[in-house]
Amino acid sequence: MPAAIHYRVTPHDPAAHIFRVRLTLRDPAPEGQELTMPAWIPGSYMIRDFSKHVVAIRAFDDHGDVPLHKVDKRTWRAAPARGDLRVECDVYAWDLSVRKAHLDQTHGYFNGTSLFLCPTGREHEPCEVELDAPEDPRCAGWRVATTLPRVTGEPWSFGLFRAADYDELIDHPVEMGTFVHRRFEAGGVPHFLAVTGRHDGDLDRLCADLAVICQHHIDFWGDAAPMDRYLFQLTVVGSGYGGLEHRSSTSLIAKRDDLPRPGRDEVTDGYRSLLGLCSHEYFHTWNVKRLKPAAFTPYDLSRENHTTLLWAFEGITSYYDDLALVRTGIIDTDSYLELLGRSITRVTRLPGRKVQTLADSSFDTWIKLYQPDENSPNAGVSYYTKGAMVALALDLTIRLGTASEERPAGEKSLDDVMRDLWQRFGAVGIGVPEDGVEVTAAEVTGLDLREFFDRAIRSTEDLDLAGLLSEFGVALHLRPAEGTDDKGGKPGKEPPTGSLGAEVSGKAGAVKLRSVATGGSAMRAGLSAGDVVVAVDGLKATPQGLVERFSRAAPGDEIEVVAFRDDVLLQRTCTVQAPEPTHAWLEVIEDASPVQRARRAAWLHQEEGR
Repeated sequence: MPAAIHYRVTPHDPAAHIFRVRLTLRDPAPEGQELTMPAWIPGSYMIRDFSKHVVAIRAFDDHGDVPLHKVDKRTWRAAPARGDLRVECDVYAWDLSVRKAHLDQTHGYFNGTSLFLCPTGREHEPCEVELDAPEDPRCAGWRVATTLPRVTGEPWSFGLFRAADYDELIDHPVEMGTFVHRRFEAGGVPHFLAVTGRHDGDLDRLCADLAVICQHHIDFWGDAAPMDRYLFQLTVVGSGYGGLEHRSSTSLIAKRDDLPRPGRDEVTDGYRSLLGLCSHEYFHTWNVKRLKPAAFTPYDLSRENHTTLLWAFEGITSYYDDLALVRTGIIDTDSYLELLGRSITRVTRLPGRKVQTLADSSFDTWIKLYQPDENSPNAGVSYYTKGAMVALALDLTIRLGTASEERPAGEKSLDDVMRDLWQRFGAVGIGVPEDGVEVTAAEVTGLDLREFFDRAIRSTEDLDLAGLLSEFGVALHLRPAEGTDDKGGKPGKEPPTGSLGAEVSGKAGAVKLRSVATGGSAMRAGLSAGDVVVAVDGLKATPQGLVERFSRAAPGDEIEVVAFRDDVLLQRTCTVQAPEPTHAWLEVIEDASPVQRARRAAWLHQEEGR
């Protein structure tokens, strides 16, 4: 017998970017069935109000139309139906991201949160999804890539699928089109890669590297993989980057130039970034998809779900994503230290790290992190980047705190804490309480970590990363930024002597101040974010020229800046200030002691080298 809840998804009009979704519901509520759409998607913590993309909706039964009343922005109520209730809606899909839906004549993609109405009170019932092929002749040859459990049809074909409940239904994104795919295995589980978009990348090499990374993460957690298959959905574009985790798949967007090139063995900057993204989302298969805050157990998709723990679920994942690359030997130590330097730089370059705590960053993600403005660098810090630095500091602190003469590299590490968290909470489906990470860390290691967590999570003090890293034979250096494209991670070449104290962008010939640092030269002179600079010391302004003029000046020098604020011309005298050392780079200490070498080798899972 067909499921009592049945969805049919049709790429109805790819040129107009319209998916048509029909919900057939047996035994609807006799007083009138209520239907809702999620306000947000798990993994991306911002209210997105997916219902705003519904452009048409109607309800009917075997006898004709059924009146449908909209109750609020995400809820509809149908009048009592005579038999089965059918609700048909057209959804506009033109968001090329991993969070919503996208449809044209080249491919279709959707997350269930963007398309599927949920019958109120029926959330825990099984359901079926029928995926139709598009009729548009320009979409001939399309196939389907998803981890939704299949009922009918050959692999990669359109057909009928099932889900145990609404939560599972929306946790298997669907890609349809003329993608290419590959298969590999890790942990005895089949893994698949489906790549959409034009490219000339070496997918066999990518799969070989992914197999190593996935096996490493499976081994890390210590149990069998928690899924029976896994899918990497990768869309390659000219410029883009992002990922979103799901229970047995991940959706990724990356630049086509980030793919490895056939016949080349080097790990380019872009390929390293792509592997780190894949590693990040795969680690989430455990950390946040199954091991999750109690506030997410279960998800309430109608409103914000506040927790102070996102630093642990996103930040710790951000620590282990690149660490896996060096531990598996895909990149070497120097390459990893460059990545670590860049991560530290993303924290130290922001004045906002001195304003917002990591706990508050996690709690306020719904209104801040995903909705940045021109003052965000001054007012906040990311639980991804600073959370990764806290994870690093916690890992090294535990290793040092549990070290002994016999085990100078430490008896315990953050690895042990994460595995214990998995067994206590994730493996048995229990949400982690707000103090769960701290309590578990203390119990697993036997250390009093209260002072550490007070400083790292609940204060705005900087972490002593330099002191910790030195114990592992790694030197941390800070230097001023050198230009607008400086990401840190490497030694400087030409140290600047002055600083503008602002981020600059240049579009359509305009030199715009994107953000202005608190207390910097620009702010002290009265310049603000959004001002368009037209001249510097009587010469036409360019983005690079503006930054270089200040970087070559000496502290105390005065520079005349002319700018427009809206349509009002401003003339400001900026007194140059010395640049702050905000950009980090790391290097192995050449004359490190045997103990420091042993600690570094244990941390990075490497043979004791230089």
